[in-house]
Amino acid sequence: MAVTIKECLELQLLEVEMLLSMFPKRGEFSLDADAVPSIQRYLRNADGTLPPQLEYRIALDVGEAKVKVELQVLLPHMYPQVAPQLFARSDALHRQQQLQLNTRLEAHISSLDSGDLCVCEAVQWVKDNSLPFLENSKASSECASEEVRVKEVLHRMWIYSHHIYRQELRKKIFDSAKKLNLTGFCLTGKPGVICVEGLRENCEEFWRVIRYPNWKHISCKHVENIETEGSIDNLRLFHSFEDLQFQAHGDYGLRNDYHMDLGQFLEFLKQHQSGHIFQILFGVEGKLSDN
Repeated sequence: MAVTIKECLELQLLEVEMLLSMFPKRGEFSLDADAVPSIQRYLRNADGTLPPQLEYRIALDVGEAKVKVELQVLLPHMYPQVAPQLFARSDALHRQQQLQLNTRLEAHISSLDSGDLCVCEAVQWVKDNSLPFLENSKASSECASEEVRVKEVLHRMWIYSHHIYRQELRKKIFDSAKKLNLTGFCLTGKPGVICVEGLRENCEEFWRVIRYPNWKHISCKHVENIETEGSIDNLRLFHSFEDLQFQAHGDYGLRNDYHMDLGQFLEFLKQHQSGHIFQILFGVEGKLSDN
């Protein structure tokens, strides 16, 4: 007999209760305040709109030094019938070690029986297996500190989407940019454009976070890397992460179907030494009106 979405969501809530009992301290288990109530509302009325996918973070102390490793969890509606999306990250890990850790974690979860709850298993696996990666990362840092200081690189990504409307999505964009110390902007409307600049690993983490779950019609159109012997902050084109909302053109009778004034957007880009990006994003050369 086929398992229903309702049955899967009920199991997800049971697992959340288990995890809350395992991690009762403030800051150990982070979950949006409306995440569980929205699922409970759906379970009371399964004919309604599906709730957002359940997403939470678990902060783990690893080893005697209690190094912080965060496990980020995103559950498809049909989990545990389908695999969860898991990602372990730590400020103490270099990008390569973090990649290796997550590759091993994914392989372990794939080896488990399908249909079983596995986030608790993933938590234990991360606690048991992160230490070698942390030690390798520390050794690499100590070796690097003895060498000549390497140049820092500012990474800048230009991301294009057919549209950006949903408040839930915009909240994820702004929260992620703030958390990862990224500057830039988000142009809301149709089309939607995002620029983020900062450390490369932070930009790539931002790109990974906002693309899932399965954001269609989005692409990274252009990437810039700029080396400096000083601080990358001196190379930033933006001083914060801005919310851009220009005057819309047209009214098509649909609540969200409106086009941004690209002339104003081009002017904004030129003010930030980025006028050349207009053609990369839209395939045409940008020209300001004479008015």
